[in-house]
Amino acid sequence: MAVQVKICGLSTPNTLAYAVAEGADMVGFVFYPPSPRAVTPDDANFLNDLVPPLVQKVGLFVDADDVTIAGVLKKMPLNMLQLHGSESPERVEAVRKTFSLPVIKAIKVETADDVATAADYQSCVDWLLFDAKAPKTMANALPGGNAISFDWTLLQGLGWSVPWMLSGGLDADNVGEAIAMTSPPAVDVSSGVESGPGKKDPERIRAFLAAVRAAE
Repeated sequence: MAVQVKICGLSTPNTLAYAVAEGADMVGFVFYPPSPRAVTPDDANFLNDLVPPLVQKVGLFVDADDVTIAGVLKKMPLNMLQLHGSESPERVEAVRKTFSLPVIKAIKVETADDVATAADYQSCVDWLLFDAKAPKTMANALPGGNAISFDWTLLQGLGWSVPWMLSGGLDADNVGEAIAMTSPPAVDVSSGVESGPGKKDPERIRAFLAAVRAAE
């Protein structure tokens, strides 16, 4: 089974072009200013032309209002919206209807109870994304991209009515094990292909994609 790969948090022309050239299926852009990976709508407008039609452009938002999302879409015609905050199922459904775009909802996982909340979103999303929940003691924690993983066995034997992505602390060294353990339709990486916070590394991007292909 081919596993789709999403490289999230791209912010420079060089690393975006490299991710596309190496075979990323989806490229993610973070529209959350506190993140070191954040881009502005004007940045997005500049990066837009570097993404070929067959590669999906995903915009990551955290508890954003409609005005914020609409402002980004005026600059970059995204293919999907990723909601990575505390959005309720009702809010997710409203975003999906308002913008007529597929929606990915991030589920932050620490325990089996966290995984179970995914059931509440199945009817209003196009993708689920399982990410690690940041510990309460973690200083300067972000909604995602904290370079931490969760217990992948929590996903074993489970299924949902929509496709899903595995995220959280993945890198070239562990993504093969993660795929073998959970059989995800897609994997999502950000910090695992960086040399520092927000600094994507072309060689780490290449190694990650090669590791995914080797695990398929």
